[in-house]
Amino acid sequence: MTTATQEQLFTRKLSIMQTLGTPKAVKAIAFMLGGLLLLIIVALFSPWQQNIDGAGRVTALTPIERQQSIDTTVDGRVVNWHVIEGKHVIKGSPIVDIADLDPTMPERLRLERNAGVDRIRAATEREVQLGGRLLEVESQLVNDLSASDNKIRQAQDRVEGAERAVDSAQAKQIAAKKNIDRVRVLFPSGVVSKRQVEVAEAEYTASEADLSKSQAALSESRNALRTSEAERARTNNVGRALINDARATRQSARAEIASAQAALQPVEVKLNRQATQTITAPADGTIFRLVAQPGSSVLKAGEEIASFVPDNSMPIVELWVAGRDMPLISPGRKVRLQFEGWPAIQFTGWPSVAVGTFGGKVRLVDPTDNGSGKFRILVEPDPDDATPWPDLRYLRQGVRVHGWVLLNRVSLGFELWRLFNGFAPVVDQEKFGKATEKKKS
Repeated sequence: MTTATQEQLFTRKLSIMQTLGTPKAVKAIAFMLGGLLLLIIVALFSPWQQNIDGAGRVTALTPIERQQSIDTTVDGRVVNWHVIEGKHVIKGSPIVDIADLDPTMPERLRLERNAGVDRIRAATEREVQLGGRLLEVESQLVNDLSASDNKIRQAQDRVEGAERAVDSAQAKQIAAKKNIDRVRVLFPSGVVSKRQVEVAEAEYTASEADLSKSQAALSESRNALRTSEAERARTNNVGRALINDARATRQSARAEIASAQAALQPVEVKLNRQATQTITAPADGTIFRLVAQPGSSVLKAGEEIASFVPDNSMPIVELWVAGRDMPLISPGRKVRLQFEGWPAIQFTGWPSVAVGTFGGKVRLVDPTDNGSGKFRILVEPDPDDATPWPDLRYLRQGVRVHGWVLLNRVSLGFELWRLFNGFAPVVDQEKFGKATEKKKS
């Protein structure tokens, strides 16, 4: 084979190999798949923010600022509405006029109230008089007992005088007895005369008479003392009985006053309700819906006639989360919120690049579910977030909200593995506990 023939054969084989080579499109696709695989591998190790999502709405923190009903105060019907649906009212402004079904009810209630007031006034005057009478009886008892005590002291003094008189009479009687015994002994010897004996006998008789008189006076004075003491006891018993009777009568008057006041109370309530037939706004807010029509329907006391939404001074978001995620949520957790009607682009795994979302913080986690396994959490504005919540004219009560409670930062591969296996997010309790402790300190 010549050299030229060999060159032609080589050229032909080379041409065939070039014809059988890899197309450029295939190479491009291979490069793209390789780049995509490399990108996926890199993405699997990129950070990912774990979160728990929940849906809810905007509400008010305090129950008094939430939607409430306006009820009628008396049985009647609507006469005139001062407002229309959607009107903003201030506290105390009139909302509706209600007419009672019985036009004579106010006059009859006023008569009944006047009768009750007169009864209370009469019972009060009687109680005051009885109080003065009680003071008089107590003062009279003190004076009577003081007079009785003086009589007793006088009787005691007379008893003491009579006792001293008896002692003196006894001494004289003893001396007279000794004298008569002595003269009787000396009379036979002629030392004393008959006259002296007679005088001694007379003195002895007189001393005995004086002793008997003194003893009688002592007995009389003692009887007088006992009489005075008995009189004081009787005076005290009578006075105490009068005082107890006066106190009981006064207590009866007070009970009558209390009974009259208790009977007057419901009349006052009814009269006040009749006087306040013009219902006013309980707070600043907006009339949401009017229920009753003027003059067409009869209303009962306590029946709803309008719905009222107070102005919300501090909006708060309530989110509902699944029961399996509830143990991972605690007060203080950061939350990202997306309000309905507010343009937003949310990246759940990268909240830092989200647009149109707002920061929040978990304020409260309900201790029990709503009956279907959902738990409510309350989210308040996060003071550390740079973007404040929208104005209150946009965040009206009832606006729908979607929220994400932020948990740990993990890799995207771990998060995909967790989702594929259906595992719940895992909270770094040690880290969260240290952060909570640091915040409290």
